[in-house]
Amino acid sequence: MDSPVPRTRAIAPTLKKPPARPRSKAVAPLSANSATTTQSPTEETTRRPRGRPRKTAEELDDGNRRRKLMDGAAKLFRTQGFAATSTRDIAAAAGMHSGSPFYHFESKSALLYAVMSEGMTMATQSQQQALNALPATATPREQLHTLIRHHFEILLGPRSSFIPVMLYEWRSLTPAQRKGIARIKDSYEATWMPVLEALAKQGALQAEPGVARLFIFGALNWAVQWFSPKKGKSLDALTDEALALFIRS
Repeated sequence: MDSPVPRTRAIAPTLKKPPARPRSKAVAPLSANSATTTQSPTEETTRRPRGRPRKTAEELDDGNRRRKLMDGAAKLFRTQGFAATSTRDIAAAAGMHSGSPFYHFESKSALLYAVMSEGMTMATQSQQQALNALPATATPREQLHTLIRHHFEILLGPRSSFIPVMLYEWRSLTPAQRKGIARIKDSYEATWMPVLEALAKQGALQAEPGVARLFIFGALNWAVQWFSPKKGKSLDALTDEALALFIRS
């Protein structure tokens, strides 16, 4: 007999499972509050700072030169007169080249207007500061004393040239320039009216408030003609005597 052939088991084919898909992590949706943006160092350094940018050294120097021109011009206009003062004189007084004034001002007339307008604006601001420094209980007499003392300071103090220039060179301004100066001047003098009206109600004022204001400014402004800091009274003593002249004790 032939030897029996050994039986072999049928092997079922092995099916390979497909590779599992990688699970993706759930990503929460970004909201307006949770969203963040990443800026490159270049973007951070080029971001403009908030607020008014600081003036550069060149801008500060430019402002100082303009101030020197105005101070020098005011003194020359006061001593020589507007017509007799040349732009060359003004530049020399400021230590600059002869053409320098035209870099800051388009004409000598524009420089004259700047001397007056900026001087009166500064005086208006410092006048309000002087009143604000008084206690809330200050009497009308004390307020008038402060106003007179401040006015003497801008008339006769170290930076007082613009007032005489305004008084004596008014006709050198153009009609439009006069209107501009008049607006600032009216604002300065209007601050005196409530004080004078309060004194009038107390019976302490020597005249009707509107007329008194004209007399007071006329008398105070004339001091630029005769006052000398090297001789005579101090500004404090001058203020006391002016106050006694205008109101009853």
